[in-house]
Amino acid sequence: MKRYMKYVRPYLYAFILGPVLMITEVVGEVLMPSLMADIINVGALNHDVGYIVGKGISMIGVALMMMVGGIGGAWFASKAAVSFSADLRKDLFQKIQTFSFANIDKFSTGSLVTRLTNDITQVQNLIMMSLRMAMRAPGMLIGAVIMAFIMNRQLAMIFLVILPLMVVAVAIVIRTAFPRFTILQKKLDALNSNIQEMLTNVRVIKSFVRGSYEEERFAHSNADLKQSGLNAFKIVIIQMPVVMLFMNTTTLLVVWFGGNQILTGRMPVGDLTAFTTYVVQVLSSLMMLAMVLLTSSRAIASLKRITEVLDTQVDLTDENARYGQVPVKHGKIEFQNVSFRYYKNSEEKVLDDIDLVIEAGQTVGIIGSTGCGKTTLVSMIPRLYDVDEGKVLVDGIDVKDYSLKNLRDGVGMVLQKNVLFSGTIQENLRWGDENASEEALLEASRSAQADEFVQNFTDGYETELGQGGVNVSGGQKQRLCIARALLKKPKILILDDSTSAVDTATEAKIRETFRTTLKDTTKLIIAQRITSVMEADQILVMDEGRIVGRGRHEELMKDCEAYREIYDSQMREEVLA
Repeated sequence: MKRYMKYVRPYLYAFILGPVLMITEVVGEVLMPSLMADIINVGALNHDVGYIVGKGISMIGVALMMMVGGIGGAWFASKAAVSFSADLRKDLFQKIQTFSFANIDKFSTGSLVTRLTNDITQVQNLIMMSLRMAMRAPGMLIGAVIMAFIMNRQLAMIFLVILPLMVVAVAIVIRTAFPRFTILQKKLDALNSNIQEMLTNVRVIKSFVRGSYEEERFAHSNADLKQSGLNAFKIVIIQMPVVMLFMNTTTLLVVWFGGNQILTGRMPVGDLTAFTTYVVQVLSSLMMLAMVLLTSSRAIASLKRITEVLDTQVDLTDENARYGQVPVKHGKIEFQNVSFRYYKNSEEKVLDDIDLVIEAGQTVGIIGSTGCGKTTLVSMIPRLYDVDEGKVLVDGIDVKDYSLKNLRDGVGMVLQKNVLFSGTIQENLRWGDENASEEALLEASRSAQADEFVQNFTDGYETELGQGGVNVSGGQKQRLCIARALLKKPKILILDDSTSAVDTATEAKIRETFRTTLKDTTKLIIAQRITSVMEADQILVMDEGRIVGRGRHEELMKDCEAYREIYDSQMREEVLA
């Protein structure tokens, strides 16, 4: 728990003032029954109106004190809980931002969303409830028991019998509830993952007419969550009747034995009224503590899940970077005996003994069958993954010796799956450089052949994009992503099949831009169309994680059978088309 103290220290005053102010409510609640007993035993019995008025004014004063303390205590408890959870959520989000792809693969998106939202809310609720009840419930319990013993020792002995039985019953309820709340949070993970996947891929679902199937999947996840919720909350439901049973039994015993004492003249009527109120306070305080403990069982399950994320060892860091202040200057790339596996205990290598040198400013085309390792190869350059064996060098420096920021600032990457964000087109392009001038932004857009269609929009670069860029076509989305990467002015530009939705004439214009305005930038182009890489300075042909051919187009046509097969197949298709 020491790690969470840093979220307490900035708001320590609120963590202290909240419970302290709640003590005023406790004092008031303990005094009120005694004042009422005095009114009945003295004022009413002696018909002393002045005494009754005096005690009544005292009760009003106590009530006002309780109100001030209650409002203040609730405010500071809320401030402490909400501030704690906000800071924790910020750190949790920042931790996730440092995750490598391998780290992210261990958690589903839905699970991370649940941990950032619902799990932290459970912890927040526990803190808020604890601060409001931490002093109030024990204080009321102790104060009411003391007052009860002072008022009537014999009747107070009933507590010594009832309280241990009630504590045992509540402990059994809480012990049963804890594992059920852990399961509940996992089921919530599954439901959130289902919803996230469905909303992200809603167009695919509609195009394949799979709405009914997705409804069944959701219904199954929803039913699982419902059943887990019922299993967990039935324990909560049981707790209240159990506590009420003890409360009513104790009240009945007090009234029975207290009534007998009144009949024999050993106890005033007002004392019995006050004593009954103390019974309610004692059992109510125990009920409050039981609710805190029950809430804590769910919050602890959530806290374990939060801690699991915070304790995750990030496998890509630049803590030991020897050249952390050095930027990428030229863009020369070297692979030295590089091998890589996605699953470290797997024998199958995604990349196998790759040796490669790409000079600064070169244009390199990469082709090969699906799953042959093309994307994985280029992912090693900005350290989206780390190699298992060998080294990747940029400008003669191992990529592990760069700071991640400087390395990735020097690499522009247009991923196979093009992603745009909610906001305007201009805001999306400025991901490349938020401080870029208007002229630089337009130049990058023209280079990517995006300016023409953007200008045709009514609002131009101020056009609002839907989530993921749903209101632009696939080809337009690709060109905007290329423009975003160009605005970054990287020393290395990686295009991962990022012109597949663009017509050949537009693609030719983009390639012409690369030859002129980006002549000093090292360009790696992964493509399915062989025409996209035919003019490259160097073409790599990959198969099953190995480079099986390299050279210019003419050289590969002579020496590489795999390249000739791809060429003949695609040229034949063009003739037939």
